[in-house]
Amino acid sequence: MSISRRAFFKGTAAALAGAAASRSHATPGRKPNVVYLFSDEHRWQSLSFTEMPNVRTPHMASLAKQGVSFKYCISNYPVCSPYRAMLMTGRWPYQQGVIDNGIALSPEETTLGKVFKAAGYDTAYIGKWHLGGVRAEPFGFDDSLIWTDDNTHWDKSKYHPRGGGPVQPKGYNATLMTDQALAFIEKRRERPFFLIVSWNPPHSNFLDAPGEKKALYPEGSLPWRKNVPAATTTSSAEPAIWDQNSWPYYQGYHAHISAIDDELGRILARLDALGLGDDTILVYSSDHGSMMGSHGIGGKRQPFEESIRVPFLVRWPGTVPRGKSVDALFGAIDIMPTLCGLAGIPIPSTCVGHSFSPSLRGKKGPEPEAQLLMHISKKNASGGESHPAPLFRGLRTRRHTFALRPDGPWQLFDNKEDPYQMKNLVDDPSTRALRDRLAAMLRLRLDEAHDPITLPNAGPA
Repeated sequence: MSISRRAFFKGTAAALAGAAASRSHATPGRKPNVVYLFSDEHRWQSLSFTEMPNVRTPHMASLAKQGVSFKYCISNYPVCSPYRAMLMTGRWPYQQGVIDNGIALSPEETTLGKVFKAAGYDTAYIGKWHLGGVRAEPFGFDDSLIWTDDNTHWDKSKYHPRGGGPVQPKGYNATLMTDQALAFIEKRRERPFFLIVSWNPPHSNFLDAPGEKKALYPEGSLPWRKNVPAATTTSSAEPAIWDQNSWPYYQGYHAHISAIDDELGRILARLDALGLGDDTILVYSSDHGSMMGSHGIGGKRQPFEESIRVPFLVRWPGTVPRGKSVDALFGAIDIMPTLCGLAGIPIPSTCVGHSFSPSLRGKKGPEPEAQLLMHISKKNASGGESHPAPLFRGLRTRRHTFALRPDGPWQLFDNKEDPYQMKNLVDDPSTRALRDRLAAMLRLRLDEAHDPITLPNAGPA
């Protein structure tokens, strides 16, 4: 089925019919709306206000100025489905079963949708799901518009309305998802609502970014990170697959980011125009990052900074302070308890992470010593078991990244002295005490996460 964007938006609005008159100001005593917006594969480094000032992300930069940003938001398992299951449940992969892509989340789990629905919210999930099936209602969402075939970003993606479809509209899928989100907001603005929007870009296909966004980045206009090789080599056990000759992909990736920034801007503008800005907790984040050539690698499934660090920006005028940066280690495992805590909803006992609600209110919050890192399975990765990313368990502390493979020690980086992670200290005898301490901490964290892996020793004396 193919329909125009105008007809698509009209049909979506009809499906979510019933909009009432707009409010012009915040309502005292009203529960805050929650709008959780996340893209796929947007790394922290690729923002105009972090490490790449030439990237056009004005709305994200404005959001950071209007609220709180986390400097170290860590994707504990930098793969689509495992992240999404942690987001939805607040539990580790071996606790809820989603240890790789291609594994369905059980509807028996306590989820964000169920918790907010039980608290009196109208709930909706729009966009990429990647947790099995095409319905979000069993997970507590009143409105479910799940999109599939969305790695091709123009004209091929489909969404699945209740009782019909799938529908294959024309247009850029992130824009169409935003249209649906705006229709939901228009309909539900008189009651507290909880909305998740999951955009697919900047996930590959990198080459089909909007043309006007690619035009922002002619070749050579964006710097490569210092750890991207000038040319591919094949001397390592895992040959490099990316280098500085991969410009069209690098260009397209950042063009998609700028396109997502536009979609974020549309939602911010509509909330403010409807007088809902002061009533709404709005978050922008991503499920994981992307290597984009760092260390000669593409994709994710790595413990490197480009793979695990993502934006996490929060605005709630009058409650969340303006322009505050939090440098505590905040993980995907902490998102569910944090959203509940910030909205004033009791945190389910099933959640195992920390609530950073105090940090977001400008008060003293949690200060975890480390965030757990993992790559548990790649059976369902592209290429399956031949996928080049190794399985690992590790930690990201305030200063260090430490990782072990099942067959032995792998990485130890001092991120303060070596921010591009180009000097691996794992075999340095002088780091033995540090490695032993981190290995002991890692084993404790894995036990808490019910992870059955048997780890090797930390490295040579």
